[in-house]
Amino acid sequence: MKDKRPFVVATFAMTVDGKVTTKNLSPVDFTSREDKLHLFRQRALADAVLIGHTSLKRDNVRLGLPVEMQENRVKRGQSRCPLRVIVSNEGRIEHRLKIFQSDVSPIIIFSTKGMPRKYQRALEKKATLHLSSSKHVDLAGMLETLRKKYGVRRVACEGGPTLFRSLLEQGLIDRLNLTIAPYMFGGAKAPTLTGLSKKFLPASVHCSLNGMRTIGEECFLTFQIRHQRRRRK
Repeated sequence: MKDKRPFVVATFAMTVDGKVTTKNLSPVDFTSREDKLHLFRQRALADAVLIGHTSLKRDNVRLGLPVEMQENRVKRGQSRCPLRVIVSNEGRIEHRLKIFQSDVSPIIIFSTKGMPRKYQRALEKKATLHLSSSKHVDLAGMLETLRKKYGVRRVACEGGPTLFRSLLEQGLIDRLNLTIAPYMFGGAKAPTLTGLSKKFLPASVHCSLNGMRTIGEECFLTFQIRHQRRRRK
């Protein structure tokens, strides 16, 4: 499968008690400048950066790069910034979001034909739309399209937890960069790395620790993801 799709690297930050945001899903700035630079570095290594609609709407990010990192990409023979890829099952993506006000790189949207026509009309002026006839975006098919049609070999997945869990369940995550920040949020309704679902993953996912470093009070971990573990009952 991996020769048909890009290598997928997910990068997240979470609190000591495993929360990636608050129960209100509001933007939370709980990590250091070093962690933000770490996120940019991972993005700069990729051919495409991937984000779910909920996270995009919450954080309202452009998904660009600092000028120095753009210049380094050009020196390596890459485009100034990676392709920006948005995933949304319903497709109700507001075209006034900051990402659509920036032309640093092309935007590709994977959604379904359930996307309301008024959203289609507004978005097709700003992005390339791939709309499937199913109720949910075929994530494996999306990655194959990115590889075959756009030449993408490495994807930087930046959330959110629902998208991450869906990719993980289908064996589509290859590496996880995880920053542990020195905070605790608590709360049963605040999502963890794999979202809010009370269900176990369909099968256990084993992570092999490849790297660990501490900077200040944060711990930066790198895991390789291995699948094919026994199913939960």
